[in-house]
Amino acid sequence: MFGFGMPELIVVLVIVLVVFGAGRLPEIGGALGKSIRNFKRASDGKEEIVIKPGKPDDEKKG
Repeated sequence: MFGFGMPELIVVLVIVLVVFGAGRLPEIGGALGKSIRNFKRASDGKEEIVIKPGKPDDEKKG
């Protein structure tokens, strides 16, 4: 797969962990999963794509 082996994937994951931090990784993974799911639905020809807005930052801090 694009010439990526296990060492390269580990290096990429470590860089992502350093850049985004451990707390944001679940949010990023969830957003990526939803994006892939919506892309698959769109490519299958289904008309409805579910997009739910997240909470604004003000509500999270409160």
